Amino acid sequence: MNASAAYSVGNFDRGTVISAVSRQWISRPADQKFLSLTDLKAKVDTRREQASELTVPAKRVELIAPEAPTKIEQTHDLRVGLPTGEVVNPTHWSFGQIAGLAGAPAKYLRTLPSQIVADAVAYGLRYNREVDDVKLYSSAGEMLAATGPDYGRIYDSEVVAAVMQVAGNGTGDSRWKVPGMMDWGSMTYDPEHPVTADTTTLYASDRDVFMFLVDDRNPIEVGKLPNGDPDLMFRGFYISNSEVGSGALRLAAFYLRAVCMNRNLWGVEGFEELTMRHSKYAPSRFIEQARPALESFANGSTGRLIEGVNLAKAAKVASDDEEALAFLAGRGLSRKLATQVVEAAQVDEQHPPRSVWDFAQGITRVARDIPNADARIELEGEARKLLDKVA
Repeated sequence: MNASAAYSVGNFDRGTVISAVSRQWISRPADQKFLSLTDLKAKVDTRREQASELTVPAKRVELIAPEAPTKIEQTHDLRVGLPTGEVVNPTHWSFGQIAGLAGAPAKYLRTLPSQIVADAVAYGLRYNREVDDVKLYSSAGEMLAATGPDYGRIYDSEVVAAVMQVAGNGTGDSRWKVPGMMDWGSMTYDPEHPVTADTTTLYASDRDVFMFLVDDRNPIEVGKLPNGDPDLMFRGFYISNSEVGSGALRLAAFYLRAVCMNRNLWGVEGFEELTMRHSKYAPSRFIEQARPALESFANGSTGRLIEGVNLAKAAKVASDDEEALAFLAGRGLSRKLATQVVEAAQVDEQHPPRSVWDFAQGITRVARDIPNADARIELEGEARKLLDKVA
């Protein structure tokens, strides 16, 4: 189905609510928000073009503090001297890293005069490290990262370039774009809502990048809403990376029913995530695994989702309520919990639950009312395992 106008959505209780994008939306200041992938890539490209990476013996890293400070603020002035002769200013993040490499508590060091800090960190780099070398990453006069020598840097610019190969500028020149918006009053989703600083899902700082894109002009019908309208879902993915070591590369792909104003994802199903630590061989693994995985999902057909739904609905595992309870007991659910699942599934599906699909929906519905996050996630995992067995 293709749609260029707002369309009805619902059945949010049949999936989960994911807040990962909303957390980004809430926390990012204005200068970390971008209205297109083109603008975002220009930002990270500039950083990489100005950057240099240097692996050096730890004992050759010099911490420089004013010898005779005359003002109180100078007592916290600290710079890093590189073996090349360049002097750079550590960022808040990279200072924490270099303090960690020296075996020193960064939080405490930040309260001390830089003259003491320079001596303490220099001593730690020389005598507290079991590995001789450190890898320093600098750009435009700033030291952005200080890591161990085997840190495998996946550049933010490479990740953005990979996304642009499937999504263009991310604003509608391809099927993948910044999402539209849910209207709770009319229970409709508008894929054409304009991209603004308040709605964008493209972010970058001096520490990381995060991109969330959807194919919301091409919803997929997977069933019916309670009012008889089509139950529509569309594909989405988000990817994040930190070339300075504040987080692993993460690629998550899924199906969802709507995105609201604060960028919460509603009715999410089929969530899959690939995580890649910045280990020694991470750059080659990104080329060999993450990029093909992104392209495969972005270019794939919708047949897998529709086929999975139909298979789950066709997979009958019980002929009456007792067999239903026995089936759920075999999945490790208590009698009380199994009864709740059967009752919830009957309400949602409007018929006695008998198929894998019915039980998966019932489990998901019950899980949403569990206050403990770990218990909720564990139960939701049972629903995913059920669907995976027939997919």
